[in-house]
Amino acid sequence: MESKNPVFARSNEWKRNGYATFDAPSSAQRRPVDAPDASARTLEDWYQKPSATAAQSRRMTLDDVVLRTASLFAVLLVGAGVGYLGVRSGMGFELVIVPALVAMVLGIWAQVSKKVRPGVMFAYAALEGVFVGAISTFYASLYNGIVQQAVLGTLAAFAGMLIAYKTGVIRNSPKFTKILLIAGVGYLVFGLANLAFALFGGTSIYSGGGPLAVLVSAFGVVLASLFLVLDFDYIEQGIKNGLPVRESWRAGFGLMVTLVWLYLEILRLIAILRGND
Repeated sequence: MESKNPVFARSNEWKRNGYATFDAPSSAQRRPVDAPDASARTLEDWYQKPSATAAQSRRMTLDDVVLRTASLFAVLLVGAGVGYLGVRSGMGFELVIVPALVAMVLGIWAQVSKKVRPGVMFAYAALEGVFVGAISTFYASLYNGIVQQAVLGTLAAFAGMLIAYKTGVIRNSPKFTKILLIAGVGYLVFGLANLAFALFGGTSIYSGGGPLAVLVSAFGVVLASLFLVLDFDYIEQGIKNGLPVRESWRAGFGLMVTLVWLYLEILRLIAILRGND
């Protein structure tokens, strides 16, 4: 019986994608038993399928995910360097808003596409890196050491969620995923609306700090941290169910997106807390 989980669905789809496997021919391929030489033709058609290449037949491993994640982060760091140099040279708005909006579109494309698109993922990493580098440089000019604090906070949250997941304190489930996705979409809509008010109305919920700003920002940190559970579960289930190696790009990309989101949420929360000092 096939799972309703989209991760497992991709695995089942891959098994039926037309490459030769050791599975029996599907019902759509069988011919009527009374047709002359039906069995011979079925076997002949089956064996005439193109053989899977080494890349197509190899299954995803943890090393594959780590390697893809590291390569995406390397491009992101290069983009962050560009953003840092841009801000230092006097550029501002165009290094924050434009890359962020374009990266968001590319990120959605890479996530919802049925085809794994490493090129789109690298383009996202580069543009998101420019945005992250620019916004980090801006915060660093206001609060000394804030970037290092945010990085350490991100690593601590990652380690804490990984331990909680591996020990079974927090596990994924259909209900857990549904709640997180609804909360994530709602938070995204809220963020876009708040950005629109800040750009055209001059006001933002984070302006001036205050308890509400701290509460909303803390909620964003918790939400981003919980999304790591979905990434861990995708990786674990993908390896366990033998997803093709190309899916390691999707796993690494999802993990990178969540970690960048978590870093930005922690960066803003620290800025709000230090601004209230």
